[in-house]
Amino acid sequence: MAKKEEKKLGKTEEAKLEKKSVKEEKSEIDRLREQLLINRKNGFFSVTDKQLKEADDYCEGYKKFLDQGKTERECVEFAIREAEKHGFREFAPTAKYKPGDKVYYNNRGKSIILAVIGEKGCREGVRITAAHIDSPRLDLKPYPLYESNDLVLFKSHYYGGIKKYQWTAIPLAMHGRVVRKDGTFVDIRIGEEPGDPQFCVTDLLPHLGTEQMTKPLAKAIEGENLNILIGSRPVRTESGKGENLFKLNIMRLINEKYDITEEDLVSAEIEFVPAWHASDIGFDRSMVGAYGHDDRVCAYPALTAILNCKTPYHTAITVLADKEEVGSEGNTGLNSSFLRYFVETLAKQEGVESRDVFGLSQCLSADVCAGYDPLYASAYEPANSCYLNNGVSVMKYTGSRGKSGTSDASAEFMGQVRRLLHDNNVLWQTGELGKVDGGGGGTVAMFIANLNVDVVDVGVPVLSMHAPLEVASKLDILMAYRAFVAFFESKTEPTK
Repeated sequence: MAKKEEKKLGKTEEAKLEKKSVKEEKSEIDRLREQLLINRKNGFFSVTDKQLKEADDYCEGYKKFLDQGKTERECVEFAIREAEKHGFREFAPTAKYKPGDKVYYNNRGKSIILAVIGEKGCREGVRITAAHIDSPRLDLKPYPLYESNDLVLFKSHYYGGIKKYQWTAIPLAMHGRVVRKDGTFVDIRIGEEPGDPQFCVTDLLPHLGTEQMTKPLAKAIEGENLNILIGSRPVRTESGKGENLFKLNIMRLINEKYDITEEDLVSAEIEFVPAWHASDIGFDRSMVGAYGHDDRVCAYPALTAILNCKTPYHTAITVLADKEEVGSEGNTGLNSSFLRYFVETLAKQEGVESRDVFGLSQCLSADVCAGYDPLYASAYEPANSCYLNNGVSVMKYTGSRGKSGTSDASAEFMGQVRRLLHDNNVLWQTGELGKVDGGGGGTVAMFIANLNVDVVDVGVPVLSMHAPLEVASKLDILMAYRAFVAFFESKTEPTK
């Protein structure tokens, strides 16, 4: 009997030891997994309720920025107003600046540079965040106004990469500047306030759309047919006869309000944009839906980061540029020299060579990336995609088909940025734009890299990019802001 009890106890102890061994093995595997593998769980589980509240509050300001800045001109005006509230003053090329001084350079009202002079000035390089403030839209042609079959329309030329069918049958607002023959100008903003008239591009009713709906999406709506409906009543005449009475009536109304003629539209920059305002998306209000996330969702964090910058170690610079959606060409785009001239002027004031400054400088190219969309999963490579609520995206390269049109950040600079974000508890992720042969796109990174600056793309994942309504996560927007703040406050050494 005693031997049976002893044998039973032995088996119990053996089972306990085996269970303990399995538990220790699992614990060791868990330790190795945590130590060696990437944790790709949803970022929501990595942040506190306090941080979520901070994201919600931060995005209230962002939504106001979106509603007030639907064009690059309006974004620059917003930036100047906020900059002056925060102690920034207009940049003077002949002035001498000291650490802590805050300046802005307004480039033709369509791009802007803001800088806070650092403890070391430019001598050890500058720290740049660069975003763009132009977005896809409908621009007016030089001679836009015409009437056809008792309707009055504006001819448009779309700006940037759009899906043309998305711009039909939605409310549009009219924004822009008209310069008169005498050089005076008037700014126009119609369709944003309650009671304002709005405009639209019409579409064909489905009852008559059998042929249209057999066409590829790219051909169903032609660019030449993206014409904007603006009126349908003529000037009254006793006989009811006359040429261009419908067109004349609309021009009469425009002249009464803005004192411009049809010829003045030749020297105008008029943009038609979606008339809706930024709003929360989802029952949980976790996302922002709006026109212009690309790239104002990065421009606003870059702007607020420089506005709240005290006296950094390196001079901190935020650039909000125009023309990115059409290749960054033109004197307000980053393929021009306005940023280079600005830094050269700062360097000259400090008695250092600008080429040495650029060689020691670093930049976060603040532009959006494609957020993974399960409705269109076939366009993405899931393991190398960015996801909403997983934080700001750090993309080593963009481009298309063999990395064409990208600067491709070095491993050393990627390592520095990783370390910076980890050390400052910034939630971040990395990925690509989509499948390798699926298409692609570029940012301003390559133009800044051409100045001999270390640069990498850091931005916010967006759903429905380039659509009239885009969607971004509030948490990711906050993390972009925190990333830019950490970058400005850093004392990182230049890569060798």
